[in-house]
Amino acid sequence: MLACFVMLDLETTGGNAVHDRITEIAAVRVEDGVEVERWSTLVNPGVRIPPFIQNLTGITDAMVEDAPSFEAVAGKLLAILDGAVFVAHNVRFDHGFVVNELQRLDKRLKAKTLCTVRLSRKLYPQHKSHGLDAIMQRHGLHTMARHRAMGDVDMVLAWLKLAQTELGADVVRHEAEALLQGSASVPPLLETSIYDIPDTPGVYLFFGEGPLPLYVGKSVNLRSRVMSHFQAATKVAREMRILTEIRRVEWRETAGELGALLLESRLVKDLQPVYNRQLRRERQLSSWQLLPEPAHPMLKLVRMDEMDMANPSGLNQLYGVYRSKRQAMDALREIADAQGLCPYALGLESGKGACFASQIGICGGLCAGRESPALHRVRLQMALAAQRLQSWPHPGRVGIREHHANTGRTDIHIFDHWCHVATVHNDDDLAEASQTRQALAFDLDTYRLLVKRLGKPLGADKSLFHLPQHRASTLKEAAHYD
Repeated sequence: MLACFVMLDLETTGGNAVHDRITEIAAVRVEDGVEVERWSTLVNPGVRIPPFIQNLTGITDAMVEDAPSFEAVAGKLLAILDGAVFVAHNVRFDHGFVVNELQRLDKRLKAKTLCTVRLSRKLYPQHKSHGLDAIMQRHGLHTMARHRAMGDVDMVLAWLKLAQTELGADVVRHEAEALLQGSASVPPLLETSIYDIPDTPGVYLFFGEGPLPLYVGKSVNLRSRVMSHFQAATKVAREMRILTEIRRVEWRETAGELGALLLESRLVKDLQPVYNRQLRRERQLSSWQLLPEPAHPMLKLVRMDEMDMANPSGLNQLYGVYRSKRQAMDALREIADAQGLCPYALGLESGKGACFASQIGICGGLCAGRESPALHRVRLQMALAAQRLQSWPHPGRVGIREHHANTGRTDIHIFDHWCHVATVHNDDDLAEASQTRQALAFDLDTYRLLVKRLGKPLGADKSLFHLPQHRASTLKEAAHYD
């Protein structure tokens, strides 16, 4: 298949590479198609093995009591992997455990990885399932040592041999090399295995050698999105700069795209990554407020952080959101010139008598007595209508439920007057967040994100629900709307 690879399998105390531990290791090193080394060992995990895992693997606490610790076998493991491709069925699982165990010893693993689940998908795309049990059943493979490390290693090796017989050794080698080539664009100094990154929604963070991230992004498929950065490095200068600086990738999973968007926006504003620009913290957002008659000027530039977001009458008198006073003034001047509005009445200029725009035929003539203030106000409202901030369309707080079927994760995002209040995952937190009151802070990115989503009538979006105003809500109530 490949010139040099190690087929490896682990048995563990659970499925979490951070908290759980290895109980058995099996590895077979193959060079130029010939098995050159075979090694397996039980490992004392230093913790109890859950009864369910004991029943599944047959590995008991008594069996590992006198087994070596991972620290004692780490050198042997690194030696057998030296210079070889790390191959496993669902390599993200096995690689993740090895990396975490080595990190506890202040050691690092630098090896290319290949996942035989992905290889099976490439070789047999007509089949839906590519787990080891499905492969064994499909190809008539049998073992008496299923869920033991060496037994599983032998099964995957047997499947590879069968695939080479059925499809040809050149086909298997070509697809395996293509999968490796797909990861060839991974930065050479990257310490994170690309296969450790999940293919779920969430936010990813690129780190260099410092404690703060270089870049924060979001995706509905984290692994694919991260890989797209690396593959674009040869064409996009910014991606090339990131590629030369990146050392590790961290990620935070969410239940869906909305949660990823909200988390990305918050992290960028909090952490200020050097390669993020559009979502960075807004130091002082402002908006034009239409003042009641007979105020002069008719508009006032107000800071968004000084507005009462819970006051609907105040919000629907705001027009546009601007990142600076200059941007606000330029935008209003452009509207005034296009619609023939008076710069004096808008506060763009000061003076007496006819304004200069009136003298050259641009202003409609309010300042020169050719137009009534009432008519000018109506024309101003019409000119600003497209930029008017929308009033909150719900009587109180709402929740949006996202659920990811594959991971089983549920996120409930709570909003109030266009502001993100909280994201919760259980009944107690939802009940508390439903009743807790706090100052609402306007965020332009969140507002733009929610206008389309929350502007729909209740019932059009089945994942959206009202939170009770006087009693606690629960996830069961929320699930009713899913």
